[in-house]
Amino acid sequence: MVAPSLSLFSGNKMAAEDMDVYYGSFHAIKNASLDMPDRVVTALIGPSGCGKSTFLRALNRMHDLTPGARVTGKVTLDGNDIYARGTDPIDIRRRIGMVFQRPNPFAKTIYDNVVYGPTLSGERNKAKLDEICEYSLRQAALWNEVKDRLKNSALSLSGGQQQRLCIARVLAVKPEVILMDEPASALDPIATSKIEDLISELKKEFTVVIVTHSMQQAARVSEFTAFFHLGEIIEVGTTNQIFTKPLVKRTEDYITGRFG
Repeated sequence: MVAPSLSLFSGNKMAAEDMDVYYGSFHAIKNASLDMPDRVVTALIGPSGCGKSTFLRALNRMHDLTPGARVTGKVTLDGNDIYARGTDPIDIRRRIGMVFQRPNPFAKTIYDNVVYGPTLSGERNKAKLDEICEYSLRQAALWNEVKDRLKNSALSLSGGQQQRLCIARVLAVKPEVILMDEPASALDPIATSKIEDLISELKKEFTVVIVTHSMQQAARVSEFTAFFHLGEIIEVGTTNQIFTKPLVKRTEDYITGRFG
């Protein structure tokens, strides 16, 4: 794998070191190492089925929930291995939030969706929950659209609004890292643009790692890109370098549309 110096960035928030992921006997991710700088958007690109989403889910221990899945190697958050013995996976998933490909709001009110995490963690103070709700919806660029209908069902929102609501739900538990698995692939171009604008705002406070099938989207929203192929990280670099001067022929072939 070809990788750059991270001197352009502000240090790592997360890192994968020699990570392997298995589904039973199938070796899905092979010896993957990747530094994810703090308050930077890192994009994971590559053809369908190349391991991007599998890698992403290993970053917050979601494979713990998959029968037969196994992760080896290290994944560190602030230098600490999230797979170390005694580490609480629920706490890891609070600190490293996940936004999925399709919006998945609960069949509850908009308000109850946002405060679900804090309530589950024991917060009962109504004023505090109201504050968390407004803060999270503002962070997700949704407050002005829903502030007068917080008691309405979340399922009454448009697809794009539902996805921003799911981002607000993640933000409500105050994560440090936000993982996004093709967050705009099910949305129309206008909703996609809003999600991309939101990502640009979120990186001011959070580390963001995004899987995207769209090279144009990766070019628009990220500073740092990793190219995956057949379960391996082939090349890592600044997004500009990956898209204009790739160092590996396989990367160049994918970027120029020769396969994928």
